[in-house]
Amino acid sequence: NWPGDKITPRRRTVVLLSLRRGSSAETTLPVFSARGGHCARVKTAANADHRGSAGPAGQLHSGAERPAAATKGVMKADEMLILENFINGKFEPVAETIENVDPSTGAVYSRLPNSGSREVEKAVQAAMQAFPTWSLKSPAERSKFLIRIADLIESRLDDFAQAESRDQGKPVWLARTVDIPRAVHNFRHFATTAQCDREMAIPQQTSNVLHYTVRSAVGVVAVIVPWNLPLYLLTFKLAPAMVYGNTVVAKPSELTSVTAWMLAKVFVDAGLPPGVVNFVFGFGPIVGDALVRHPNTKAVSFTGSTKTGTTIAQMSAPHAKKLSLEMGGKNAAIVFEDADLKKCIATLIKASFLNQGEICLCTSRIYIHKKIYQKFTDTFVQEARKLKVGPPQSESVFMGALISKEHLEKVKFYIKLAMEDGGKVLCGGLREEPDLPKENKNGYFLLPTVITELPHTSRCIQEEIFGPVTCLAPFETDLEVVEKVNGVSYGLCASIWSKDVGRIHKMAQRLDVGTIWCNCWMVRHLHMPFGGMKMSGVGREGTDASREFYTEVKSICLDYS
Repeated sequence: NWPGDKITPRRRTVVLLSLRRGSSAETTLPVFSARGGHCARVKTAANADHRGSAGPAGQLHSGAERPAAATKGVMKADEMLILENFINGKFEPVAETIENVDPSTGAVYSRLPNSGSREVEKAVQAAMQAFPTWSLKSPAERSKFLIRIADLIESRLDDFAQAESRDQGKPVWLARTVDIPRAVHNFRHFATTAQCDREMAIPQQTSNVLHYTVRSAVGVVAVIVPWNLPLYLLTFKLAPAMVYGNTVVAKPSELTSVTAWMLAKVFVDAGLPPGVVNFVFGFGPIVGDALVRHPNTKAVSFTGSTKTGTTIAQMSAPHAKKLSLEMGGKNAAIVFEDADLKKCIATLIKASFLNQGEICLCTSRIYIHKKIYQKFTDTFVQEARKLKVGPPQSESVFMGALISKEHLEKVKFYIKLAMEDGGKVLCGGLREEPDLPKENKNGYFLLPTVITELPHTSRCIQEEIFGPVTCLAPFETDLEVVEKVNGVSYGLCASIWSKDVGRIHKMAQRLDVGTIWCNCWMVRHLHMPFGGMKMSGVGREGTDASREFYTEVKSICLDYS
């Protein structure tokens, strides 16, 4: 079995090894990661204060533990990048650093701070000090900063795309066309919509009373984001938090912190007041734990694993914090016999394997009507085999590298489990290897994998794998497929493929998921609420939903007689 009693989908707590003091030389010891990361290393000068040892039970992490890095401008292939915390408008180094690996080569290329509770405390204090002034600015004033930030990111789009690709392993074309433009859009969207908000007013004329509502910022918000869409998801949370008057302490994933550090430089260049946004880098069980437990963080917006999300809920309960938790998913597609197979297969190939399958919204289960099951399966496998896997810098690849060696091994472990459960691997899997250049032989690559003939009870059907693996199964009746789609603990999203609009509408209402795409996938609009049901999440984000989360509403009753 995998380390531990049961694989927890998405991410697991890091076990940190204590460092001995007293040596006159620099000390390097491994840090074991139990999900999606590799054996990172903590580097510390002799007698330095160590904050990387394991903390109390219930510690947090925001992603599979592969540490991250930093950059200044364009990233060069041969330079060691050093990341610093961003607190109160200044960049601050930490004595201990964590080595970070380029997932496409397996080579160390950067270091980030191994921050602790003291850095978190300093960041929270900075955010608290900035809050009164920032929250009293008008939405129009705050929006100007967001527009300026969006413009600066856009002017450095290629730098951000190159950095995101190298740090995360995704193809650079994907970062250039999706991740970074979406980050720009996040700031522009919320900068615009915040200036068009409405409040409620109800006159009670018989008694000369006016009832109305006003909103105020929550306060200091903790933002914790994962490694799969680093800048995309970070800005999706930062933009509304900022524009509604909150100040933020953000903890990017220790696996992918480069673009957050670059964003901090953008904040400086945009003239953002000190303390409005602070970044503390390091391991989740240390930084995340301290941030969530801090009595002065009034809300927590988190994207990551269900295990970590439920732990955050437990930690937050004593302080009654507001929570937005977007967690794991085991997303399904339903393909009816009248579906447009050409469009359906082309889209579901992307839904299954885009970003190496490392998107919470990726499709990992496809249920096909029995009448077209064989035709669909043959064509789907044929198309999956055409996908090119290779160096993320190549414009011709569809898939880059998985986030880390250990995450690669975890995905392979699930494939092995599928085979033990009687599953049939139709392409990819453990026996086929991608054709890679010499410099990428030590990278973390896996071919698109398609599996059939698995029982519904298989862990590969029930648990989130978070990699380029999808499972196909036939169905005959609407009731049967609804039971299968709903028969997992997750409820993030699904897609339905049919030409019968009435059937689609009825089916969509029966699925226990937060987002349902009909004859499409990953078509998002920021005005729409986003979030999951069941163990996939608590709360929603999006234009109105984000406003609800990042503000407190007050009812005021005025007697004007």
